[in-house]
Amino acid sequence: MRKEHIKRAVSVAAVVLCLCVLALPSHAQQTAATDASVKLPPPKLDGNVSVEKALTERRSVRAYKSEPLSLDEVSQILWSAQGVTDAGKGLRTTPSPRGQFLIEVYLVAGNVTGLPAGLYRYQPKEHALIKMAEGDKKADLSKAVPQPAVAGAPASLIICGMPERSAANPAWIYLEAGHAAENVYLQATAIKLGTVSIAGFKPEDVRKALPLPEKQQPIYIMPLGRK
Repeated sequence: MRKEHIKRAVSVAAVVLCLCVLALPSHAQQTAATDASVKLPPPKLDGNVSVEKALTERRSVRAYKSEPLSLDEVSQILWSAQGVTDAGKGLRTTPSPRGQFLIEVYLVAGNVTGLPAGLYRYQPKEHALIKMAEGDKKADLSKAVPQPAVAGAPASLIICGMPERSAANPAWIYLEAGHAAENVYLQATAIKLGTVSIAGFKPEDVRKALPLPEKQQPIYIMPLGRK
């Protein structure tokens, strides 16, 4: 009898757990099912291209080769956008008004060696990626931002602002996003990649296409690929 009672208790618990998962919103189910951390290779802190040379050669690139990006390249680009440069003080590559860190950076990986396709959130302190959703999210992003650069790139960054943190001055999120975008431009140039900053889209369309936090505002889409 005791064994039968234990079996029944386990069965009931399993049913309750399933019902709880099904009760979650679709985005929550997806995140709960796919949430995983990917530790990135450490960024290089001394490259072969000077700042002056990167400034001279920087151009907007809208067409890319069909070659995959490496995880090292993705790591370097993400670090340039929001990487930590002083662990003790928490300072980052991009200046932030009053050190509030008003943006978050996401990666839509389509063709990155060693990284499954999906949507990832960059974690600056850990220099890691948190998987938000898996699968061909590049196709979903292309529908929301129907530009050839997005469709043809092996990966794209999404730079989002957090308006609730910048109530004192709503424009601050755009300033910080601009700082990060320029860093990405220069870093991409230095490692022989191409990118372009795209702002001609409706933020609500991007939020509908991808499981991004509702309170965050997509500001820039930056496709990445080989020139």
